[in-house]
Amino acid sequence: MQSSEPLHAAVAKAVSFFEETQEPHALLWLEIIHQSFHVEEFADALQRYDDVLIRQPPDLPLLRVLRRMADPDNPLQSEDFQAVTHPSDLIVAYALYCDQQELPQVYPNALYRAAHAGGYYLTHVLLAWVWIQRNGCELGLQDGFIEDVYRATAMIVNADPTIVSDLRLEAAAYLYLAGQGALIDDAFVESVVVSQNVDGGWGKSRDEEGGSDWHATILGLLLLLHVKFADGSAS
Repeated sequence: MQSSEPLHAAVAKAVSFFEETQEPHALLWLEIIHQSFHVEEFADALQRYDDVLIRQPPDLPLLRVLRRMADPDNPLQSEDFQAVTHPSDLIVAYALYCDQQELPQVYPNALYRAAHAGGYYLTHVLLAWVWIQRNGCELGLQDGFIEDVYRATAMIVNADPTIVSDLRLEAAAYLYLAGQGALIDDAFVESVVVSQNVDGGWGKSRDEEGGSDWHATILGLLLLLHVKFADGSAS
């Protein structure tokens, strides 16, 4: 496992990366990080998120739907939900509100298809499962399906733990979010720490030019915080 000093330094640098971000999806995850790990630098993340929504960004309906990730009392507006159309977004959106509205009969099949598609579809199935469990929803799935999702997601990372990319960071972070971090090769965490950019972020891929990317960086931070507090203490 990664030694504590480089790990803590990497976390601190990644926290600083988001000091002035106005990216709404990043702010949503920063609020989740604040709630989970008490990162005080992100104490105002949800307020900053709401301030961005006031400015009516193009994906406003989706952002209002996803807000429940950080606020269990977030009101669901039916017109917003109907505006969510991307399959991976829909998978997560239904899971977020499964305790308020019945999951459609086709939902299990949608999960099977997405998992079979692999990549980001697979990782979004895992993210949806996290919220299905958190919301206490019942869902009849094929025996062994979720275990297969865990294993397939881990393979994204463990096939070569020396390579750090946006997809691999997402796979690892969501496995930790699902309580399955033990499936991740420790060597990947070490690779994440040593591949961090000077500004505290990570790029979408090892070879991509253009510097750090907010999405890869939020996933890297989420992963490293889970590793840092693997003993269950966020103090």
